[in-house]
Amino acid sequence: MKKILFNLVMLIFTSVIFHANAQTQENDNGDFFDTVVNNHHQIFQMSCIPSAVEMVLKYYNLVDFDFYDLQNEWQNKTDGSFRDFDNKKLYGITFSQKFVLPRDENFPIDSLFQTVENELKSGRKVIISLPADAGWHMFIICQQTPDGEFVSYSKLGDHTLILRNTKEIVKKSNGTEIMTYSTSPEVHSFRTSAD
Repeated sequence: MKKILFNLVMLIFTSVIFHANAQTQENDNGDFFDTVVNNHHQIFQMSCIPSAVEMVLKYYNLVDFDFYDLQNEWQNKTDGSFRDFDNKKLYGITFSQKFVLPRDENFPIDSLFQTVENELKSGRKVIISLPADAGWHMFIICQQTPDGEFVSYSKLGDHTLILRNTKEIVKKSNGTEIMTYSTSPEVHSFRTSAD
C-alpha cells in the first residue's frame, strides 16, 4: 500500500512540475504570445471576450500576467459582444469591431480573410468569434500557416485551446465577426523593445 501511495504521489508531483514548466517557458520559436496564452486563464464561463482582450494587452506588456480586471468586471455577463470594446482605448490600444454582418451566403468571407492576413502581416493578432458547443467562443488568430490556414488560440479556464483550421470553421459558419486593434506609437515601440 505504501508503494502504491508513493507512486501516486510521485506521479502527481511529476505532472505538476511538468505543467508548471509548460506554463512558464517560452516556445522554442521565441513567440512571446505562446507564453502569454499559457499563463492566462479565462476565469468565468462567459468572459471569453474580455479574456481575449486581456491576452492582447499582456502580449504588449501593458499589464501584468495577473491582470484580470476586465474579466472580473464582466464576470458572466450574457448580453456582451465585441460592441462592448468597439472604439474603446485601453492602455494605448484601441479595439475595433469588424464584419458585423448577417452570417449567410452573402457574407464577404474573402474580405474577412484578407483583413486577417493584413493584420498578421502588420504584426498584430486578431480576435475572432467562432462557433462552440452552446454558442460562440472568442479566439485569437496569431499566425498563418504556409498553406494559408489561420492558427487560433483561446482559453477555457486553465486549458489552452488551439485551432489549426480557423478558415474552414469560418466558411462553415458563413462568416463571423472579428476585432482588430491599433496601437499608439508608444505601445508599438514598447512591444518592439520587449521582443
